Amino acid sequence: AQAKLLLYGIFPNKWAKIIEEEVHYTDKMFNGFFVGKIIDSAIIGLICFAGTTLLGFESAAFISVVIGVTNIIPFFGPFIGAIPCALLLLLGTHPWDALYFLIFIVILQQIDGNIIGPKILGSSTGLSAFWVVFAILVFGGLWGFPGMLLGVPLMAVIYYVAQKTVSYFLKKRGLTTDTLAYV
Repeated sequence: AQAKLLLYGIFPNKWAKIIEEEVHYTDKMFNGFFVGKIIDSAIIGLICFAGTTLLGFESAAFISVVIGVTNIIPFFGPFIGAIPCALLLLLGTHPWDALYFLIFIVILQQIDGNIIGPKILGSSTGLSAFWVVFAILVFGGLWGFPGMLLGVPLMAVIYYVAQKTVSYFLKKRGLTTDTLAYV
């Protein structure tokens, strides 16, 4: 309520309403993305636990927690978590388990990236795969780990604002906002 009071106190009503709508959209985007990623990561952690237990790996619970937690980072996270886990297995009593684990993780990530993740996250961001990778690389390069984590929802908000701005100027000039008309 105080933020809304401040917003309407500083800006004209028209701009305050626009800013308020954008803040609500940003909140919805970030919350939807993070809840979806946490659910996805929990499912991957459970599947990893089931798989590593069935394969008889040492420290199956620890490995699964590491894989589940690092899976929160889009695209690169599962591989960031798989490397130390593979090294742990390599130093264990059965060094070949590291190779079997890496094969298992590649298969698991293919299932996650192509089936589970898209079903859970759905259209929560509305970004294409190109923009997701772009966001992770750019924001990860700028801000490191927090950039990799926040980059995708931040890019979705930037994309949304840019899309609304372009639509506004097209309508102002009397042009259509239908993308297919410009092909």
